[in-house]
Amino acid sequence: MEFAIIVLIVIFVLVYGGTINPKKLYQDNKEIFSLLKEKDYDFLVKSRFGGEVDPDVYFEKRIKQFMIAVVIFLAVILFNFTWINLIIGAILVIVVYKNQYSSLKSYYKKHLTEIDQTLPYYLKSIEILAQHYTIPVALSKSIDTAPLMFKDGLTEMIKKIDAGDSSIDPYLAFAQQYPVRDSLRMMRLLYRLSIGAQENKQEQLTVFSKSVSSLQNKAREQKYANRLNKMEKKTLAMLMVTGGGTMLILFIAMMMMMMEL
Repeated sequence: MEFAIIVLIVIFVLVYGGTINPKKLYQDNKEIFSLLKEKDYDFLVKSRFGGEVDPDVYFEKRIKQFMIAVVIFLAVILFNFTWINLIIGAILVIVVYKNQYSSLKSYYKKHLTEIDQTLPYYLKSIEILAQHYTIPVALSKSIDTAPLMFKDGLTEMIKKIDAGDSSIDPYLAFAQQYPVRDSLRMMRLLYRLSIGAQENKQEQLTVFSKSVSSLQNKAREQKYANRLNKMEKKTLAMLMVTGGGTMLILFIAMMMMMMEL
């Protein structure tokens, strides 16, 4: 154990003294570390903290924690190598690395309805703007009032469209970056609306409006279903507590009667 402690102290001194720079180490190997990043990590960070945050900042902190865990793991293994220690250590390192991601995923699942509702209400504002502007202009004008989590993706999409990309790719890239409910289908509809003939615009807007309304209704239904499920769980818990308390009182009363006899 003394050897492991010495190794950790030496590493701490090297880091504190600047000989080892964790930030530079991360920046120099950013592409390699990015291979460890989950596909939906950036989306989960933005859905948790808003679109103005940089997911790379949180991922860098995560990598630092992971590297510290690896160093501790190696120090312990060098001191006392056993297969049990190796397995337990490897599991703990994986747990440390996945902890932040699991926390983000848990938040997303807990607030799934709220996050999914952001897209249909945003698309409703696009529908209104599209009455007077082309889709690219409507998207550009919507950025200021768009949900924070969408702003970076919208800015990238507008840049690609302004650069001359008239394909569906910018729309699909946005849908992949923000995989909320039906985002892929709605971006395809938005693209079709953007390339449609001007004389058929009102008809296409009607189809788009019906799709947005349907998406809003789904979000409301899910919201009410979640509320009902929550109320049912609370009612069940209350009944269990009440029933358990009643049985406990009856048991105590029976025991007291038996003692008197």
